[in-house]
Amino acid sequence: MVPAPHASSSAATPALVGGMPPTAALYERVRRVIPSVEWPAFAPDIEAIIDLKRRRNAVILAHNYQTPEIFHCVADIVGDSLALAREAARTEADVIVLCGVHFMAETAKLLNPEKRVLIPDPDAGCSLAASITGADVRLLRQRYPGVPVVTYVNTSAEVKAESDICCTSGNARAVIESLGVDRVIMLPDEYLAKNIAAETKVKVIAWHGRCEVHECFEAKDIQRLRRSHPGVVVLAHPECPPEVVAEADFVGSTQGMSDYVARERPARVVLITECSMSDNVSVHYPDIEFVRPCNLCPHMKRITLPKIRRALETMAHAIEIDPAVAAPARRAVERMLEIKAR
Repeated sequence: MVPAPHASSSAATPALVGGMPPTAALYERVRRVIPSVEWPAFAPDIEAIIDLKRRRNAVILAHNYQTPEIFHCVADIVGDSLALAREAARTEADVIVLCGVHFMAETAKLLNPEKRVLIPDPDAGCSLAASITGADVRLLRQRYPGVPVVTYVNTSAEVKAESDICCTSGNARAVIESLGVDRVIMLPDEYLAKNIAAETKVKVIAWHGRCEVHECFEAKDIQRLRRSHPGVVVLAHPECPPEVVAEADFVGSTQGMSDYVARERPARVVLITECSMSDNVSVHYPDIEFVRPCNLCPHMKRITLPKIRRALETMAHAIEIDPAVAAPARRAVERMLEIKAR
């Protein structure tokens, strides 16, 4: 099992460091983003989760939007949707705990049909996934016969099953251009579709879904940031409105943003995305100033240490997908994984 970039593979089996208990060693990783007064509330659950993972032969996959005590202290694999999908397909663990939202857990189950996949809170949803149904996709196919359907992974298994291929924000252009056609249907994120359309000669037919986190950012927010923080480098997620993307210095997936910071080492940077992203990336770069205006994802924040612990104690809540839906949905995801992002 290979950890995603910036993952901490030692989180599963921390040892005593200088005579300190395991959680004390873990706290050293996150002390810049978690006040010391809060740590005693986290430590017992972290210790219990580490023990439960060992006993259950479980692996925890955590999205970049998870809070630092999850991302840096109990997760085995971290990353964006694409990284988590790839690692879910490779894991040899018996149990996968997906710390993210429901569609991510479904994707992990699609790629690991024989394994038990748990989500700590089954109500951790997504505005994009809720914006479209399988019936909507079938109607789009009727309206645009023969046009391939490219579906963002931020969708339900039912929607993936009606699609030709999936994509993430990190590989959307590569996926679209791999099809060798002059137009595609791309759903459900309207802004991602428009931003990708600006980068390719392929005509992109968009749906009207939007991410409730990213749609709230405005161009004037970026302009205000540049005035108040001279020299700040602006990194934006492609789910942001096109006018926000136009104001940014770099546009990319959450992993793309993290890689940019590692590669370019800007003195001052702002990540235009969900709140926890800056906290998680900044842990690795104490010399970089992270400006932190952000929008909170209420769905991601449903995942907490007590819920992760409870999931491993009770083996709830297990993801189940109708086999008739799972087979075509799996094909759409696997087709995506065969394509190398540019």
